[in-house]
Amino acid sequence: MLAFALVLTALATSALARLTCDVKNLGGGQDDGPNILAAFKRCAKNGRVKLDKYYVVDTLLLTDGLNDVEIELSGTIQYTPNIAKWSPQSLYLTYQNATTFWFLSGNNIHLFGGGTIDGNGQVWWDTFNNSHNAGTAGGSSTTFARPIPLTVGNATNVLVENITQIGSPFWNNFVYQSNNVTYRNINISTVSYSSSPTANSDGWDIYRSSFVTVRDSTVNNDDDCVSFKPNSTNILVSNMHCNGSHGISVGSLGQYAGETDIVANISVKNIVMNNAQNGARIKVFGGSPNPNSTAGGGSGFVKNVTFENFQVSNVDFPILINQCYSTPADVCAQFPSNLTISDVHYINVTGTSSGAEGDVVVDMECSAQCNDITATGTHITSPNGTATYVCKNIMSANQLDFNCTAPSS
Repeated sequence: MLAFALVLTALATSALARLTCDVKNLGGGQDDGPNILAAFKRCAKNGRVKLDKYYVVDTLLLTDGLNDVEIELSGTIQYTPNIAKWSPQSLYLTYQNATTFWFLSGNNIHLFGGGTIDGNGQVWWDTFNNSHNAGTAGGSSTTFARPIPLTVGNATNVLVENITQIGSPFWNNFVYQSNNVTYRNINISTVSYSSSPTANSDGWDIYRSSFVTVRDSTVNNDDDCVSFKPNSTNILVSNMHCNGSHGISVGSLGQYAGETDIVANISVKNIVMNNAQNGARIKVFGGSPNPNSTAGGGSGFVKNVTFENFQVSNVDFPILINQCYSTPADVCAQFPSNLTISDVHYINVTGTSSGAEGDVVVDMECSAQCNDITATGTHITSPNGTATYVCKNIMSANQLDFNCTAPSS
């Protein structure tokens, strides 16, 4: 009985020790950002920040130094569509000129609650459609920032779950230089309501991070469902429904000459990919004669990547390896990619292509040799007749369960 009483006392003490900060909203379109920042400052250690109302945010949310913090987002955070203010104000993260509205950083963080993060992206898409102000390979530019609604950066032991994200101006989620980060039950919808398409609306981009899990989520967008950027290792993506996307992509990699990019130990399984440009994709820049190039010439490797139980429907390229990504063909022929691709395995990739590429359902073209590429259980049909499988410089063609055809040119 004494032991039981001690346990109850300990639980009560623990509950009392967690300080709760309720964030009030000002209403009338006023900026709630300062109130949110004040709450995070007060509850930065063993605290709970409660966001249960509608919040207008016109201030950079730099919430760092957190330790053992719960964030209950049951309301809505909506960023203001103020391009002139956010371009210089959003936090610059260097890689592909990415910036962010919210930088969430620290250790032992739990973000949950069923609420919504609204990027208010329509004004950015409309402006971008007119200006086409982009960086290399269509990324963000230094003069027209398109902030990311949520970046988990310089963080460890983070769980983000049961959140809806809508209207991102750029990528929806950025995992930046972090470890042990899990997302689950996330619902992403990036849909334009004008003639301007959305742009760079990736569901997740993972960069310089390890032990990241993305699972049990839905993405409706027009760019990568999940993208493994440079130095992503030990990643699990599972039980995903992706619609309208550019696929689950390794890369792009090798963009910056003189830098080494590594993507290794990646498991992608139980995926449904509908109405997409690509399914299981690897995209790597070619080489470059310019030692200071920002459009190819980087080195590194892709290794130990598995796509398993991957179901496609109406997908242009169900399987794609492109080792000359955003590189002119003549340059890539003279300067093949310095980034090697090996130990990649496709298991039970099934379904239908869109027919946009004729009867081609697989296109694996390496500018240098790609080794230990295997496929089993492949069953992909084309609406345009007998399926064709295009391969170039695949040294393990005898480990594929389909017959390769050389590229037409």
